[in-house]
Amino acid sequence: MKKNVNGLIRAIEMVYGYGIMACLFGGGLTFLGYLAAIIIGGEAATEICVFIYKTIFPILIYASTVLVLLGLLKMYLSGDTALSIKKTSNK
Repeated sequence: MKKNVNGLIRAIEMVYGYGIMACLFGGGLTFLGYLAAIIIGGEAATEICVFIYKTIFPILIYASTVLVLLGLLKMYLSGDTALSIKKTSNK
């Protein structure tokens, strides 16, 4: 049972890692798209910005939300306590 869970944890970790990396890369590309729109200007810039806002951003938001949930699932399955406060004893 523990062996199967460890395999699942590694698989989730790989999907999470590559997925978050892709979302960060996509966010960088949207920045470059907005920068190109500023340089181009005019009606073309408006179309570029609207395309990024209505098409790319929703995909990135949904993907990053699902990936964060996968990261939390991985933390839960592996027993990590990164989001909790550890009490230290005063000796």
